[in-house]
Amino acid sequence: MKNPIVIFTTITILILTLGAVFFSLNSSRSGLMRKEDDAVLPTQEATMEPANESTEEAGDDTADKNMDDNNIAKSRYVQYSKSALESASGNRRVLFFYASWCPTCKPADTDFTQNSSNIPEDVTVIRVNYNDPDTDQEEKDLAKKYGITYQHTFVQIDSAGKELTKWNGGQTDALLSNIK
Repeated sequence: MKNPIVIFTTITILILTLGAVFFSLNSSRSGLMRKEDDAVLPTQEATMEPANESTEEAGDDTADKNMDDNNIAKSRYVQYSKSALESASGNRRVLFFYASWCPTCKPADTDFTQNSSNIPEDVTVIRVNYNDPDTDQEEKDLAKKYGITYQHTFVQIDSAGKELTKWNGGQTDALLSNIK
């Protein structure tokens, strides 16, 4: 019979290794699920739907994923895409530099979504991912262009993309008091 200590050690290592693999797989899946649940939009071309409108009422739960540029321009709170930025050029545009891990960005994101009807019709708030797993090169370039050094920063830009005003923090009330 083999040494009981060797058998016990081998079994313990095997159990710990399997547990670590299982935990790692579940964490990865949970992270992906959390990312999808937390993400207001699955694609950058879609818009954030105002709380008072429901695509479910229209019988199409994918309508917000398939909106065209005209609808992007009409929405008051959208996720960044080059198309969304350009489509909103006739409006007062505010870039909201958002990070998925930021404890103050998430409540602001929820507030803008739930209170989008309080945002003036001629204002488009564009949520730009900042320094998180969803940040793409265009978003990094925007942050660099406007000198963004941390999340939860807002920049109002004119139709040519020139900075008009910049502030940090806040939700709908701060937006309304800071926009020009």
